[in-house]
Amino acid sequence: MKRFLLIPMVSLVSLLSSCTTYPRLLNFTFDPSGRSLNSPSDDITPQISGRFITFVSDRQGRQDVYLFDGNTRRLVDIPGLNQLDILASHPGISEDGRYIVFAGTRQGQSNIYLHDRETRQLRNLTENFKAEVRNPVISADGSTIAFESSANGQWDLMILDARSGQPLDIPITPR
Repeated sequence: MKRFLLIPMVSLVSLLSSCTTYPRLLNFTFDPSGRSLNSPSDDITPQISGRFITFVSDRQGRQDVYLFDGNTRRLVDIPGLNQLDILASHPGISEDGRYIVFAGTRQGQSNIYLHDRETRQLRNLTENFKAEVRNPVISADGSTIAFESSANGQWDLMILDARSGQPLDIPITPR
């Protein structure tokens, strides 16, 4: 009788102990003073691509985009991206880490922004849209951006060429 109870008990203990490792806490220290990737601040909407993690945090008292490099285990400085008058959300990054896309609200107007880390330029891709936009994502190669738009009175998906900022011509008939 003890044998029949022992097997389920061992299985249960094994199952419960394996649950403690999922999900894994990213407890990286990124500078000599001991500051960690995780903080008491709101760190929201993390996205991962290749070795990079982007997220928005209010660590500096405003909602900025942050970039963490998993190879160097350091926060990466991204000059020209965070501006005091833009409330950032939903960042995404190309796999090579060159392009960062995010939604930003400035003076009540939401837009989709693309930052090129190589040229340090920030572009507003939806400057002429007459609708709210949100939740951008960028393709792994950085060539295409998808997001939601309320232009038609509902949340529709939009796709842009990242380099030109123009809508992509996607065939609508099945092949």
